[in-house]
Amino acid sequence: MALSASATAQDKKSDADLEMWRLDCGTLEISDMAAFSDAHLYDGQPRTLTVSCYLIRNGDQYLLWDAGLDKALAGTSFTQSGATLSMGKSIETQLETIGVSPSEVTFTGVSHFHFDHVMQLPDFAESTLLIGAEDWEVVKAATDPNPLLDPRPFAAWLGEDGGQVTAIAKDHDVFGDGSVVMKATPGHTPGHTVLLVRMPQMGNVLLTGDLYHFEEQATNRGVPEFNTDRADTLASFERFDAMAKALDATVVIGHDPRHLDRLPQFPESAR
Repeated sequence: MALSASATAQDKKSDADLEMWRLDCGTLEISDMAAFSDAHLYDGQPRTLTVSCYLIRNGDQYLLWDAGLDKALAGTSFTQSGATLSMGKSIETQLETIGVSPSEVTFTGVSHFHFDHVMQLPDFAESTLLIGAEDWEVVKAATDPNPLLDPRPFAAWLGEDGGQVTAIAKDHDVFGDGSVVMKATPGHTPGHTVLLVRMPQMGNVLLTGDLYHFEEQATNRGVPEFNTDRADTLASFERFDAMAKALDATVVIGHDPRHLDRLPQFPESAR
């Protein structure tokens, strides 16, 4: 029965009308990457990180994956504490280019709660929020904004009258057909997840969230000092790498500019 169910899921996946766009959700220019390794692997190194979001269409339903920097940054930049944040266009403006409105987005999923992945959530308040269960507990308990967590973008889903939330305890099949699956990879945050997208033409794609920020972390096991759990991070590295190998997946590190060409340039889409 398990084999039959697996085969059925694969059949549904191969027939899925699936399309994915990479959205530019900002840029982070960091003068010293020391905090990105608790073993001093990157001390003194400057680096530019891209901020990536993704829109995935399955038939007539849409998933927005991650929600980027604050749209107030659009067309400008801001420098503080050794980092310069900038952004070209908001998510909403980019979606207008392909004829999609925020109200058409069925699900808004976040890989985790850090500020550079959630700030444009308010524009998608009508959608169902998908978030790791442990991350959701942290968000609900948060009061004042801090450098890693600003609870204000989640306001539409908090409280008794809040919008619909699906808190993911482990893995989650977003559309119910096996085509897009959130995979638990805790450690960066307690409920961090990555996204497996089974494209009908391109094949399997794995979006890393912040499990990896850049390729070197994948090769030398650099664990950021601001991660919530080092052992969980290393275990998640192992799970992710095993999945990528078993599925022969294209790995896309959203913060690494060297991975921008792994998906078509917007407004072109992957299929």
